[in-house]
Amino acid sequence: MARRKNPTNLLPPKAATAVLKDGRHADGGGLYLQVKGNARSWLFVYRWDGRRIEMGLGRAGADKDDVSLAAARNLALDYRRMLDEHPPRSPLEVRRAAEAAHAAAKEIPTLGKFADEFIEGRKSQFRNAKHLYQWEQTLGDAYCKSLRRKRIDTISTEDVLTVLQPVWATKQETASRLRGRIEQVLDAAKVKGLREGENPARWKGHLEHLLSERKKLQRGHHSALPYQELPAFMTDLRQREAVSARALEFLILTAARSGEVRGADWSEFDFKNKVWTVPGERMKAGESHQVPLTDAMIAVLDTVAPFSGKKGLVFPGAKEGKPLSDMVFKSLFKRMDREGITAHGFRSSFRDWAGDKTSFPREIAEAALAHKVGDEVERAYRRSTALEKRRRLMEEWERFLGGEIGRIIDIHRRILTSSQ
Repeated sequence: MARRKNPTNLLPPKAATAVLKDGRHADGGGLYLQVKGNARSWLFVYRWDGRRIEMGLGRAGADKDDVSLAAARNLALDYRRMLDEHPPRSPLEVRRAAEAAHAAAKEIPTLGKFADEFIEGRKSQFRNAKHLYQWEQTLGDAYCKSLRRKRIDTISTEDVLTVLQPVWATKQETASRLRGRIEQVLDAAKVKGLREGENPARWKGHLEHLLSERKKLQRGHHSALPYQELPAFMTDLRQREAVSARALEFLILTAARSGEVRGADWSEFDFKNKVWTVPGERMKAGESHQVPLTDAMIAVLDTVAPFSGKKGLVFPGAKEGKPLSDMVFKSLFKRMDREGITAHGFRSSFRDWAGDKTSFPREIAEAALAHKVGDEVERAYRRSTALEKRRRLMEEWERFLGGEIGRIIDIHRRILTSSQ
């Protein structure tokens, strides 16, 4: 028997966004606008087998993901037609069957399976094996064990917080990278049609309200020596007879990373133009980096040149053809009674000094550290002039670290003579 026709389109045109009191507001024909505080949604209500059935039709509003009044009325009209068919069909059962078929067709994967496939597809984009390992570790069981078992379309903000909160306060750098990687994986899943709605790992406008703000320059294992103590430290360092001491002195003067200095090869140095070009494979960003050479840097290089004849490694290790170990600076710090600081920390000391004690623009100091600043156009515009500006910055750094260049060379000569 056909249903009795009820009046429809009772709500005003802007009902989806208009201010209405809490409760259900009928549009007729089984369609209702439900208001509860700031939450507004559509309901379709009908009877089936003697029971009252309520179907949610989505959030009401005018945003991209909201359901408008017109769209809600069209859905309600379709559902009324299903009920008027012979035999009638239950709209809720029809929708559930469609959702089940849709999910089965997609074969929604778990986050673990999708993340593994995502990493595999990006292998060629990783800078090196270490970078790949970091992605595999952070998205693996070490941090994401609880997430990896869940279907990727069910991951919620609460799920993401369960992973992030245990490490957010103690390992913010790791936790921040973990959040960003989860966000990228979930974004990729949405592009492939495996998820809908907002990304629960998004920081701006979302997790920033639920997690404490990151501390700037949180180093953890990269403890830095205050730059005010560096002149005295350099005086002590320059009296020491070891290739490791010269390597550390060169590292501090250049504000370079440990691996860049330990792997330095004589072929990378252009003494005519006073430039050291570090190849991309040894740089964190995967791009070659030019370091302007100052007199003190060249003095260090002259000191170690006899050990290799200016062929191969600049700072050779104990084994022929092998660079210094990555533990060599830790041992040196121990001998200097400076345990607790790290070689990498001197980059922070340099950056603090440049910001506090010089008038050089921020981007010049960041460029000296091989940090990317600005977009591609901005970086290309600066490239032609930044090297000479950085040379002046490094010369000021050299002067701050102390000692006339002639005296430094004399110290190095005495060290070289005593080691022969």
